[in-house]
Amino acid sequence: MTAIEPVIAVINSSEDTVEMLRAFLQHHGFSAVVTGHVTAFKRGDESFLNYVAEHDPALFVWDIGIPYEQNWRFLELLLSSDAMKGRKVIVTTTNKKQLDQLVGPTETIEIVGKPYDLELVLKAVESALRTG
Repeated sequence: MTAIEPVIAVINSSEDTVEMLRAFLQHHGFSAVVTGHVTAFKRGDESFLNYVAEHDPALFVWDIGIPYEQNWRFLELLLSSDAMKGRKVIVTTTNKKQLDQLVGPTETIEIVGKPYDLELVLKAVESALRTG
């Protein structure tokens, strides 16, 4: 019997970044990668609860974009929901310094387009899934 691969959800407001992260994670052996868009959840175009029920992600790679404080608070709201219990979240942003100034110190990974950025995300994903 084979183990079921955990689903990783890549959530971002940039289509290019969603695709880049999805392809990168799949290239590194994670075939169960689903994607979503922050703005679709915020506007109600897509139900976050339905998304979680449909895909059952073990881990989210969630980007905090501009407006940083508003998007940070939105993620905090989602994290407080029952649907997120037991799920891991890796948070990314394009400007960690600005985000931290607005909301306080965070453990976000800054993605600005350097190959090393994606390696940091990969290591965080591997670590989070290892710790179950």
